[in-house]
Amino acid sequence: MQTTFPKLLLEHAARRPGAPALREKEYGIWQTLSWADLATLVRHLACGLSQAGLQRGQHVVVVGENRPRLYATMLAAQSLGAIPVPLYQDAVAAEFVYPINNAEIAFAVVEDQEQVDKMLEVREQCPQLTHIWYDDPRGLRNYRERGLASLDELIDAGRGFDAAHPGFFQSEVDKAGPEDVAAMFFTSGTTGNPKGVVHTHHALIDRAQAGATFDKLTSDEEVLAYLPPAWIGQNCFSYAQWLVCGYVVNCPESASTVMIDLKEIGPTYYFAPPRIFEGLLTSVMIRMEDAGRFKRWLFRRFMDVARRVGPARMDGKAISLGDRLQYALGNILIYGPLRNNLGMSRIRVAYTAGEAIGPDLFTFYRSIGINLKQLYGSTETAVFVCLQPDHEVKPDTVGVPIDGVEIKLDDNGELLIRSPGLLKEYYKNPQATAEVKTADGWYRSGDAGFLDATGHLKIIDRAKDVGRMADGSMFAPKYIENKLKFFPHIKEAVAFGDRRDKVCAFINIDFEAVGNWAEKRNLPYAGYTDLAQKAEVYELIRECVEKVNADLAQDEKLAGSQISRFLILHKELDADDGELTRTRKVRRGYIGDKYSVLVDALYGGKTSQYIETQVKFEDGRTGVVSADLRIADTQTFPTVKRAA
Repeated sequence: MQTTFPKLLLEHAARRPGAPALREKEYGIWQTLSWADLATLVRHLACGLSQAGLQRGQHVVVVGENRPRLYATMLAAQSLGAIPVPLYQDAVAAEFVYPINNAEIAFAVVEDQEQVDKMLEVREQCPQLTHIWYDDPRGLRNYRERGLASLDELIDAGRGFDAAHPGFFQSEVDKAGPEDVAAMFFTSGTTGNPKGVVHTHHALIDRAQAGATFDKLTSDEEVLAYLPPAWIGQNCFSYAQWLVCGYVVNCPESASTVMIDLKEIGPTYYFAPPRIFEGLLTSVMIRMEDAGRFKRWLFRRFMDVARRVGPARMDGKAISLGDRLQYALGNILIYGPLRNNLGMSRIRVAYTAGEAIGPDLFTFYRSIGINLKQLYGSTETAVFVCLQPDHEVKPDTVGVPIDGVEIKLDDNGELLIRSPGLLKEYYKNPQATAEVKTADGWYRSGDAGFLDATGHLKIIDRAKDVGRMADGSMFAPKYIENKLKFFPHIKEAVAFGDRRDKVCAFINIDFEAVGNWAEKRNLPYAGYTDLAQKAEVYELIRECVEKVNADLAQDEKLAGSQISRFLILHKELDADDGELTRTRKVRRGYIGDKYSVLVDALYGGKTSQYIETQVKFEDGRTGVVSADLRIADTQTFPTVKRAA
């Protein structure tokens, strides 16, 4: 599709001016913005930005939750040939310094007072940041900072300029072509400074169109945009595909109202990382534990039917009349009300990506009639590389290459990708670009995997993370960590073992799930740290770890990676403490260095270890969390030899 995002906007506005484009919930009421109204808003914002001095090729930072006027700002910048750079709204101010300076950014459009404060905080380190506009004026009445103004003022200035120069906006839109840069997304930076991934209009639109064609998406879809706009996954679903398909994107009132808003909107097309699906299921199971005996029996009875019948039904396989009748009854009594309670009654296609999803979790959603599938992609590939076709869904694969994608494996098992959606470059980083893009157009994904007999891709781990135990057997830490996280009582895990004689692990418990489990057993606790060190909780987690070990013993390649010892950390791993990226990827190397005393205790045979850790609270204060951590041994199992 040889076009640009602003041109797609204007096409929708001309063809379907009154159709809804965006909805935003304000003060409990959904406000709708039509395509025609959106085009006018973008026009005025573009004129205002131009008047403020924004030039073609310059960058504009956009920070905030999903908000219609922030989406419009991105379109306005692109209309002028400028490049929007969305950043994570939950990042601390210091995390903004590198991308703002790297991209030489002078213009920022942010959501509210919180983001304004961050921008003002970094101004001394980013002297070129001269203009800051905000969408939500609450709390900002008495701010008198140089270059700070509201979006309303910018729009008013643009409206006046547009009236005096009616042909300006269209002439600017016409100058842009599909190979021009459309946006820049910064990677999560697990091993150093984040890299700016540069994408053209063509790359993003081509992949959005390929994904839409694959799942037969139309303008009738409803989408809830609740994940960070700086994450390319959310950006593709609620921006690129939105403009390609012309469906409606709904913006929740706040993070705390997402579940209510989900039920009100009833999206037809839904996207979430596994942790969201895990959280939803955990809340369901907690509520079921609190239900009466008959309800619990009824739930278990029909969930048994769902697990046996539901996946085959979703895959279009033949099922017996008796099973069809039982499932239909279960749909009336359990599955339908459950889908409705989750806000998923109308979902036609749901995707999960970003991390591996547990087979039990995956099967649960499909068994109750939700068409949950997996996809594979990355920031550098504009997301859409492999998708699971309807009726060909497996919990342990990420689908087949879609239109335009070629994949092959390097000699070391690394996955190589060729696609129209590949990044143009890493911004100001030709060395890093050359490391990931070959001369003949292949992208080195950094992932280790293989194609199964049916042509579906299976990802094992990051290629650089796949190591060797001291005895030479394979060590795939992320694979092990994901298996641990499949249990509802485990929120995060970090595995160590490369070049060592055994595997040891740090565990984060899921405070809500384990807290509910403890309350059911009248086990008192004073908070996360206290609960995490209870002997009973260690036994609960030991059972989970040993189930993972039994599973690993079934795989000859990974049987040597069974976990010998573990401890439960005294605090939750946190992005604000540098332990996770903003997309919740574990920074394994950093954690190993930060908690080296705990790693040494695990491998030194100790049964406990005292630790003090500085933590950062949400309000910016710092404190210290200390505990004497237990260290537990676990049972490992002999390798199960497969018959030849």
